[in-house]
Amino acid sequence: MTFQQKMRNALLSFLKNYFNPLTKRMARSSFGPFAIIEHVGRRSGKHYETPIILGHADDGFVAELTYGPDVDWYKNVVAAGGCTVILHGKKYVIDKLEPMDAAVGRAAFPLPAQLILWAIRRQHFVKMTGNYSGLEKGTV
Repeated sequence: MTFQQKMRNALLSFLKNYFNPLTKRMARSSFGPFAIIEHVGRRSGKHYETPIILGHADDGFVAELTYGPDVDWYKNVVAAGGCTVILHGKKYVIDKLEPMDAAVGRAAFPLPAQLILWAIRRQHFVKMTGNYSGLEKGTV
């Protein structure tokens, strides 16, 4: 394992064990930028909750895959064919995922976030839609 892989694994472990519990509490409140992705482990079958920040699309959400498409939560969602998003106390069933162009994905976020995502060269975005009636503008 390379030094870079070890550092990435250490960072992911820290986020999972220390930062995620804090952001999950924030995500369950009716304010703040966080949402929760409920998903099932593709190997274990266990239920997981992962906090993330979502952008807004007219018919769904946009997720920025901070660590690329190789993170477990995203692989679980792809393997299961969907997930549930909890945002501001409401649940949305997601059953369609589509990779997006980076420029289009960044545009789904508020301007300050767009600038940050551009500056740190984020390239992996996915549109998440489902069988609900859509979202009101400004809910994300």
